[in-house]
Amino acid sequence: MEVIGVRVEMPSNQPIVLLKEIDGSRFLPIWVGAVEATAIAFAQQGVKPPRPLTHDLAINIIEELDATLTAVHVTHVDQGVFYANLIIRNAAGGTQTISARPSDAISLALRSAANILANSELLDEIGIEIPAENEPGQENQEVERFREFLDQINPEDFAG
Repeated sequence: MEVIGVRVEMPSNQPIVLLKEIDGSRFLPIWVGAVEATAIAFAQQGVKPPRPLTHDLAINIIEELDATLTAVHVTHVDQGVFYANLIIRNAAGGTQTISARPSDAISLALRSAANILANSELLDEIGIEIPAENEPGQENQEVERFREFLDQINPEDFAG
């Protein structure tokens, strides 16, 4: 998955992070808190604060322990709440899976260049398909159509 960006859904004024399949046409909208949305946006923009923020600190800890965040995996949604795992490889080659909120996982992935994965079942259940149109001069049209779609939905529309 790739992070398209963070946007504020109106009229609820709630931030949403938008993921898109790299080799597909499905999008995955995940409602997040304002602090988490800011952390994701900072990471996307390459903002480096003078002192580490929480997500920067977490990456520093992982690296100091001679480990690597290899991937984050958005696994499922239960009653409108998304779940994710951090996949961390240690120096000995072992792998640990740690439960995390998707917003935190995405923020960490962006800071460490880790892969962002999502279950196909989750995309089948919650993903929104917007076929890309390849007409010249219409780049990002799928994102614009998705934004129009977001203007008409509420977080409750995705509650399981």
